[in-house]
Amino acid sequence: MKKNMIIYVLSLMIIFLLAGCAGSKAQDNTTGSSEKLELTLDELSKYNGKDGNPAYIAVDGVIYDVTESKMWKDGEHNGYTAGKDLTEEIKKVSPHGTSVLKKMKEVGKIVE
Repeated sequence: MKKNMIIYVLSLMIIFLLAGCAGSKAQDNTTGSSEKLELTLDELSKYNGKDGNPAYIAVDGVIYDVTESKMWKDGEHNGYTAGKDLTEEIKKVSPHGTSVLKKMKEVGKIVE
């Protein structure tokens, strides 16, 4: 009986370990690579939220993923289009300014 209990406990431990590893892998796939992108403004233009592409915007040289934001449906928000540097628009025109960017995932930076 004691031997069966030990086998049972060890089996449970193995299952939990495997489940934990599988969960970590799934999380890595959904959050993307830990490496940050380095894009030119021309390359950024491809990330406009159209044709299955993610929607990225740049502000102060930082690239943000706005794909999942309800406010950026199909890569558009209040007349602005993703795939661009929107520093001036967000800082000078937007009523929320840069505060909303805290909710967005940083995915890279703009390079020359």
